[in-house]
Amino acid sequence: MQQKALQKGLYYLCMTMNRLILLIFLSCLSGLNAFAQPCSVPGMIPSSAIPVCGTTPFVQDTIALCSGPSVATTGCAPTVVTSSRSFWYKFTCYQTGSFAFEISAASPAVDDDYDWVLYDITGRNPGDVFTNSSLQVSMNIYGVSGPGAPFPNLPTGCRAGASGDVHCAGSASGNTPFNRMPTLTVGHEYLLMVANFTNSTNGYQLSFTGGTASITDPLLPRLSRAASVCDTRQVRVKLNKKMKCNSLAPDGSDFTINDPGNSIISAAGIGCANGFDMDSVILTLTNPIPPGNYVLTARRGTDNNTLLDYCDRSVPAGDNVPFIIAPVLPTPMDSLTRPGCAPNSLQLVFRKSIQCSSIAPNGSDFAVTGPTPVVITAATGNCTSGLSRDITLQLSGPMQVGGVYTITLQNGSDGNTLTDECSLQTPAGSFINFSIADTVNANFTYNIVYGCAQNTVQYNHNGTNGINSWQWNFDGTRTSSVQNPLITYTDFRQKNTTLIVSNGVCKDTATAAILFDNLLVAAFEGPPFVCPNETATFLNQSEGNITGYEWTFGNGVINGLRNPPPQTYPVPLTTRDQTVRLIIRNSFGCSDTATHTIKVVNNCYIAVPSAFTPNNDGLNDYLYPLNAYKARELTFSVYNRFGQRLFFTRNWLQKWDGTFKGQGADSGTYVWVLQYIHVDTNQKTEQKGTVILIR
Repeated sequence: MQQKALQKGLYYLCMTMNRLILLIFLSCLSGLNAFAQPCSVPGMIPSSAIPVCGTTPFVQDTIALCSGPSVATTGCAPTVVTSSRSFWYKFTCYQTGSFAFEISAASPAVDDDYDWVLYDITGRNPGDVFTNSSLQVSMNIYGVSGPGAPFPNLPTGCRAGASGDVHCAGSASGNTPFNRMPTLTVGHEYLLMVANFTNSTNGYQLSFTGGTASITDPLLPRLSRAASVCDTRQVRVKLNKKMKCNSLAPDGSDFTINDPGNSIISAAGIGCANGFDMDSVILTLTNPIPPGNYVLTARRGTDNNTLLDYCDRSVPAGDNVPFIIAPVLPTPMDSLTRPGCAPNSLQLVFRKSIQCSSIAPNGSDFAVTGPTPVVITAATGNCTSGLSRDITLQLSGPMQVGGVYTITLQNGSDGNTLTDECSLQTPAGSFINFSIADTVNANFTYNIVYGCAQNTVQYNHNGTNGINSWQWNFDGTRTSSVQNPLITYTDFRQKNTTLIVSNGVCKDTATAAILFDNLLVAAFEGPPFVCPNETATFLNQSEGNITGYEWTFGNGVINGLRNPPPQTYPVPLTTRDQTVRLIIRNSFGCSDTATHTIKVVNNCYIAVPSAFTPNNDGLNDYLYPLNAYKARELTFSVYNRFGQRLFFTRNWLQKWDGTFKGQGADSGTYVWVLQYIHVDTNQKTEQKGTVILIR
């Protein structure tokens, strides 16, 4: 065990040393098959991983002694993990849950040491496992098993009861051959690399048991469809999912076709040359199939099975798909993607693929005629392997005038029209008629009917160019979908109206600010009080096109100015409230009124009484600073003879009723403290005194 751990540690140490020192480099690789061929056969690189299923164990019979680059890992730095002598396995999660697997050596008599790394490659290139360590889900390179170790050929993997997602080389620091079960996520794709650290060609068994995740596709294998293009000696069969290449009989005996006198002589899986699975099969027949309706049927081939999926579930014998062999004719010009609003390009779609080499890049294979001239400046195909199912025509400018147009095929500057995948040329003169929608304009008009209580606005849109949708928004509070709505307003301030129109293809938006000439809002500010021998100033804040003002101050003065002069009031015997009124008028004969209450005060001298009688008789029942109209930042406190504060307020109109904590205070003398800043002088004042509470 110590020798094995030392060997593995030496290998990884050498992998990280200065590769420029040649003697050390050769020494490190000695005995580790330094001159093995690069791993390139299917299954030994991520892009050609072997598909596996969760229902049956997978047996890897032999290991190839090949070399591969290091994979991206995290958690065991500076140790590097090589992909030499490795196989890659791919699977998809079909049910979220915990994932368990086990790798066990095929021969207990051989000192085999298997490392493994599990990656989540969802949405990624499989080759990213060599550069992106964040894809790692779990890793174990423990490697202290084999003859002479405490546990010869100890298996490795993920199982219940194990811990950790990373176990590094050697038995130090709690490393073990098993990791905890990671959680797989439904729909995610995974790669598992299993590498034989030792120079052994012995195989192993890979099994998936114990977890709650499912890597078994619930979709049962079936034939999906069949078709023949160009050479009717060949039929392409589409499968409903990927299936095993080695389940396909090369002689085509897995299929039959109801064409008497004709027979299938070979079958080839698409993608099987460099991989293990396929989703399409090409069948070759003895003779071309004449036009007509046919049925392709699955059966047991000479390999004694039909096609098998990853889990060895078979396509049912007798499963069949109908298909039609049509006469081989030139591909017509018959389909155009529906143009949008004011298109500056057009896209043609074809039943068969068009040879990209037959498309004139300057667009001269086509001409467009209609209500207005249209100039084609370029034509491009979406080419794959020299073929394209669509051609995009670039125009010199957007088509903004609606109507019926015609696109016609002609011999372009390359001397031909279009040639399809069957080498048949579409005849010049082929055409497609199509419609372009007019662009639309959302600009609208409106008419205002004025009133004193409410205004009524009639909105109007002309509805031209086929407009069939109106979306009105009135100041974000109301909407309408009619062409010419009638809206009433009681608030005459500015209103913002938005209209969105559409004819089903083109759309436009317009916005207008609605200003009312009869806006009339009376408003003014005045002081809350007026002291004896002082004046009160009133600030006009009215809005609108005002033609007349009428002020009534309650002091016998009526004024018609916009900004009246300051007013004086006789000193009353007792403080009283006085209503000040402003009436405004406009040219529409409308009026609006605003009022303000001012307190006419008979005394503004701040003082505190020397006694009070809180007996609820309505006379002197409270203690508070009198007439504190011109005090700001006021505080008023009352204390008993022990210095305990019984009352505190910042509002001089909040009065002490002679109680403390709900109980009436005893008759006697109390101390008060009054602090404030005088409004007129801006001076801070502090007064202290005593008051007698009389019961």
